[in-house]
Amino acid sequence: MTWNPNYAPTMHPPQTASKPLPRLAGETTADNPWPVSLLSEKFHTAVERWPSVWVAGQITQINTRRQGSAYITLRDDHQDIAMEVNGFGQFAAAAASFVQGDRVIIHGKPNVWMKRTSLSLRGDAIIAAGAGGSLKAMIDELRKKLKGEGLFDADRKKPLPEFPHCIGLICAPQARAEGDVITNVQLRWPVVDFKVVHVHVQGDQCPSDVVAAIRQLNADPDVDVIIVARGGGAFEDLIGFSDENVVRAAAAANTPLISAIGHEDDWTLLDLAADVRASTPTDAAKKVVPDVREQMQLIQVNLDRMRMRIDATVSNEARLIEGYANRPSLTHPLTMLEPHQRFLDDARARMRIGLTRIVDDASLTIEKAHASLTALSPQSTLDRGYAVVQSADGHVIDDASCVKAGDQLTMTLKHGIVVSEVKTVK
Repeated sequence: MTWNPNYAPTMHPPQTASKPLPRLAGETTADNPWPVSLLSEKFHTAVERWPSVWVAGQITQINTRRQGSAYITLRDDHQDIAMEVNGFGQFAAAAASFVQGDRVIIHGKPNVWMKRTSLSLRGDAIIAAGAGGSLKAMIDELRKKLKGEGLFDADRKKPLPEFPHCIGLICAPQARAEGDVITNVQLRWPVVDFKVVHVHVQGDQCPSDVVAAIRQLNADPDVDVIIVARGGGAFEDLIGFSDENVVRAAAAANTPLISAIGHEDDWTLLDLAADVRASTPTDAAKKVVPDVREQMQLIQVNLDRMRMRIDATVSNEARLIEGYANRPSLTHPLTMLEPHQRFLDDARARMRIGLTRIVDDASLTIEKAHASLTALSPQSTLDRGYAVVQSADGHVIDDASCVKAGDQLTMTLKHGIVVSEVKTVK
């Protein structure tokens, strides 16, 4: 028999001499049953006779410890079946190089842990099965394909509404994630409504359920933002959220979508296609709505600023009005007429001076004309003793040959007129 570190000898309860424990399972009765410890020991003894085996699968959980031990959860590649694998020494050292999601081949011997009567595989060798067939590698290939199509581009991301009225929530029925989201959202923003769609969050039905839920909420005009939430789990439990159809449905949604799958370190392709990635469902609640207390504080701060600015504006206007009221033009209104009065006085003075100059110039012109007329006037000639002789018809006589004896002549003197008759012409 091979040594088993989990095996511990079992002390069976004492039996009376009349009722010894049955040797075979078929000999047990309701009056004389086997104790649990004996049955577990029988299982252990039977499994110990099984041969060692090579087994292939996907690592969903791995824990290597400093004490030289390794504990692995190995999942079947095609069915939802898992097995615990443990090992020590060289096996633990070799297992330390593997991570969650790797596909491996393990050699070991079946073993029963008697404390819980659980079947496991005690490994003694582990090798890589090749990255090409692992789920992790397939997801990575799908990621590269979808990234090449631009489904993860930043310019495709839609901003979240600042104050959503209705949130669409996709989660498992009676899941803790649902309570985390709704409770934290209502604590932060109580007026928001929810439309919850329950789906399978793992297994074969998960992708189709999530795709249908995204399309349903995206088509609902009341829904402002969609949250896809699920609590933490093993790598294979979250595999449905890396399904190509789920990623494409999220990328095609017109409604902003938040991915809140697993815990801080859990990543799915849905996280890359979503408009916002939340590390946990609680984090999604913090991202999707503002904190009412913070908003109230912000409103109060802005109200205080508005009051300060209004008070400052009113004070400035009051000072301006006070300045206007104390101006001399208002305290002594007649001072407003002084500039106009000075303008009129100046204009009157300029006009008087101008008119005086015009009159003086005109008087001088008249005097000059009068002097010229006086100098050229016949009267001036008469005043010097000369006379103007005119014929009877009024023509001035300037030649003696123009008259003859007997003509009547008129002589205009300085003072008066003399009428005479011609006696002799020389």
